Amino acid sequence: MTEDLQLAIKFAEGAGNLTLSFFRSKSLKIDAKRDDTPVTEADRNAEELIRREIASVFPDDGIFGEEFEEKLSVNGRRWILDPIDGTRSFIHGVPLYGVMIGLEVDREMKVGVVNFPALDEMYYAEAGSGAFLNGDPIHVSAISDYRDATVVFTEKEYLLDPSSEHPVDSLRHDAGLVRGWGDCYGHMLVASGRAEVAVDKIMSPWDCAALIPIVQEAGGCCFDYTGQTTIYGQGLVSANRLIGSKLIAAIV
Repeated sequence: MTEDLQLAIKFAEGAGNLTLSFFRSKSLKIDAKRDDTPVTEADRNAEELIRREIASVFPDDGIFGEEFEEKLSVNGRRWILDPIDGTRSFIHGVPLYGVMIGLEVDREMKVGVVNFPALDEMYYAEAGSGAFLNGDPIHVSAISDYRDATVVFTEKEYLLDPSSEHPVDSLRHDAGLVRGWGDCYGHMLVASGRAEVAVDKIMSPWDCAALIPIVQEAGGCCFDYTGQTTIYGQGLVSANRLIGSKLIAAIV
């Protein structure tokens, strides 16, 4: 484990503990952002904490987070943060929210950490070293038949857009089980072999930066609705390798 990964885990653990102090609090302060999505004092405080920790150890690294302005990198390294992925779950007291930290080096994702503090689950990976959950190796499933697959999704639009014939959208009819265990939790279900496909039709870079290294190192694949692996694409799909390869072939 490199120093980068060790520190990313430490930062995610500290921020996760901070969020727990607000979780299920009746006095939680909630605001609306410009796009009408909610943000809480826990989101802001957690990102501020991670930013301070990174700056104290890596002063030349860039920092790109959901809640505050980007700090530009001077060395090709950039930390990408989502202090609470699944803010709506957090607000409703549902424990499926995650603290996400990714490290991008020369525009390639090298490290990913997703901490689910309310579940005591820490997922992490770095390029070339495998993926882990609380220290134990994880791997995607070996299911190849759509009819046997579990598909999880975040946005209700995945089910409510009957006109779409996109191969990923068609899974809502073909899969054996379709459930709304969304946000980062759904993608970690794929990485750990408990689901075959996770779908987010709307994604920002901070929503997926930490996910990609973990899913890939677990033997899976991540791609957007055009079949490209990128944090800047049209949504994000995580899948095991067998089903993901079929979907990519059908898309491109």
